[in-house]
Amino acid sequence: MHPFRRAVEAGDAEAIEGLLADDAVFTSPVAFKPYHGKAITAAIVRGAGRVFQDLRYVREIVSVDGRDHALMFEATVNGRQVHGCDFLHLDEEGLIDDLTVMVRPLSGANALAEAMAAQFERIEREALSS
Repeated sequence: MHPFRRAVEAGDAEAIEGLLADDAVFTSPVAFKPYHGKAITAAIVRGAGRVFQDLRYVREIVSVDGRDHALMFEATVNGRQVHGCDFLHLDEEGLIDDLTVMVRPLSGANALAEAMAAQFERIEREALSS
C-alpha cells in the first residue's frame, strides 16, 4: 500500500504534505489548468478531504518500476456517488511530483466541481499561509 493511500485513509494531512515534492503538479478532474507547487497541491488535497464523504480505495495498481501508482476509489460528494482514480508519479527521491485525479460519472464530477468551488477561497488561503 502506497503511503499516500495510507495517509489519505487516515486523514493525515501532514503526512500527505510530506509525501509531495516541492515542484508537485496537481491536475484536477474539474479544472482546465494544472496547479503547480507543493503548497497548493497539499491545500487542494486537504480541501478534497473535506468534500469527499466515505472515501475508500478499492484497488491499487503499480508500475513495474514502482514510480507510477493508480489508486482507484469510491466516495460520495453531496449525495452523489463518485468513482475515481488518483494517479501518482514519483520523482527520483520517491516524492510525488505529479498527482492527477479523474472522476466519473458526470453527475459526480459536477457535484465535486461545485463542492470544491465552495472550498477554493479557503484552499488558496491555506496555500498562501504555507
